[in-house]
Amino acid sequence: MAKNKMKTHKSAAKRFRVTKNGKIIRRHAYAWHKTGKKRRSTLRKLKLETEVSAVDKDRVLRLLGKK
Repeated sequence: MAKNKMKTHKSAAKRFRVTKNGKIIRRHAYAWHKTGKKRRSTLRKLKLETEVSAVDKDRVLRLLGKK
């Protein structure tokens, strides 16, 4: 009997990407709404992408179908 294939969680696939070195990159929250009351420096920091924390790495990889 064939083993069931694991499907990619599509909403996770749109939010995360895996680099060649295996890092998982994500965007910051709170960056797109109500930006008028946020400082310019805060918005600049929120624009940057960052790496997913080590605690969440296994969970995200599973959602992406990589593990």
